[in-house]
Amino acid sequence: MAFSMLQLFLIGALGPRLVAELGVSPAVLGLTTTVGFGTAAVLSPAGGRVVDRVGPRRCLVALLGLTASALALIGAAPGAAFLPAAVALGGLPQALANPATNKAILAAVPPARRPSVTGWKQSGVQLGAFAAGVPLTALAGLAGWRAAVWTAAGLAVLATVWAARALPPDPPAVPTPAHWVPRGAIAWLTAFSLLLGCGVASVNTYLALFGTERLGLGPATAGALVGVVGVAGIAGRVGWSKAAGRPGLADRLPGALAAGAVAAALLLAVSPSARPLVWAGAVAVGVFAVAANAVSMVLVLRRAAPGRAGQESALVSAGFFAGFALGPPLFGTLAQAGRYGAGWLLVAAEFAGAATLALLWAVRERRTGARPPAPGR
Repeated sequence: MAFSMLQLFLIGALGPRLVAELGVSPAVLGLTTTVGFGTAAVLSPAGGRVVDRVGPRRCLVALLGLTASALALIGAAPGAAFLPAAVALGGLPQALANPATNKAILAAVPPARRPSVTGWKQSGVQLGAFAAGVPLTALAGLAGWRAAVWTAAGLAVLATVWAARALPPDPPAVPTPAHWVPRGAIAWLTAFSLLLGCGVASVNTYLALFGTERLGLGPATAGALVGVVGVAGIAGRVGWSKAAGRPGLADRLPGALAAGAVAAALLLAVSPSARPLVWAGAVAVGVFAVAANAVSMVLVLRRAAPGRAGQESALVSAGFFAGFALGPPLFGTLAQAGRYGAGWLLVAAEFAGAATLALLWAVRERRTGARPPAPGR
């Protein structure tokens, strides 16, 4: 999970250097995110079906190998126009990540431990954000941004070799019918994830650039903001996912966490007047907005139909990735005009929409008395 989105976290954390050295405009910076997550959103339903058919081990090995290739291409990019093509390749491992890891959890982890393990698994994404925002950004300051990206590519190659040797073999494939359209709880979670993804992607892509252009932070300090989101996201995802294992709490958590994310976006909006608030806003984004995605994955594991855990994980992931594709271009248009305050208010509105949708869903669940299907998917 840490490697599956590392290329996009690196582009966000290294954004100020890419703008300066490759001539990447803020709008093009957002376009790279759109291409990567748009590819992931389109391929996720098929990726989930592949995982259900061939097994998580093969898919995890492929995920890591594709990530290494995408990072190598980014490190070799001769100019801004090459970045979107390299990032598009990185959309393939994103499409496999949640279906493969969720399927592995269902196969290997007892039901009582699945919420906690899912939280740790989802925190891997934020470990990638931390790696991009702190050690790799620091390396970029010493040796250049290409050296940082090539280092990440080398680590992905090592992880591919490890996965091929260490992961247990896949069980025999069990044919399952194709399932392309989200239904019931999965449909609600997909829509929630789309709105949540719009806001989270805007923060990941533009927070460092906002720090340099509006708050006067140096590139390394601004990149550390992304790292702070990552560290807070790890704590939030582990803690809230564990809490989601308590009876009756999981359905209420997404709305509450999205409401907290609204407050986080508002802190970023007012931070030019009180610069320390940007750090509080970064922490709150991790604790609330980033953690909400992990809780949604806990709910997927509880609600997935028998034999369709990979496909239904992929459908919810497709919603999240679609949000990641849509959010940055909207924010980028405002950033291009220097209107970062309006951009953070847009993020707050996206989180508010997610909170409203989640609260309506929770009310419906209480009224219908819905219960998750039995484990064993």
